[in-house]
Amino acid sequence: MISSFSFSDNTVGFLIEGKFTSEQGDKLQRLIVNKLETFPKINLYLEDAYIDGFSLQAVFDNVLFKFNHAKSFHKIALVTNRNWIHLCGKIDDFIMEGEVRSFPTEQRLKAMSWIAEAPID
Repeated sequence: MISSFSFSDNTVGFLIEGKFTSEQGDKLQRLIVNKLETFPKINLYLEDAYIDGFSLQAVFDNVLFKFNHAKSFHKIALVTNRNWIHLCGKIDDFIMEGEVRSFPTEQRLKAMSWIAEAPID
């Protein structure tokens, strides 16, 4: 399941739980692209809210989406207690034009504060 919420006009957040399938990935990508139709660059907050697992197709689609939209984000906040996702965030920081930061779940308020700050261009 994916729950979405907005911090501001150009900042959107998602809580992801359950099995992250290609269908969930498609839904998440559609919601992000809809926001990008209004704003050329956005801030993105993603929180692991008890994800049970990831399908290989969803992971592959996610990587392609990142390459295709590498210039579409000011900032991306990843909130999770999974070390391998933090590592993926470090890799994403090389791919993405915007800044990617990872936060442990206990620091979700810090992540929300950071993602809501206006980007410096």
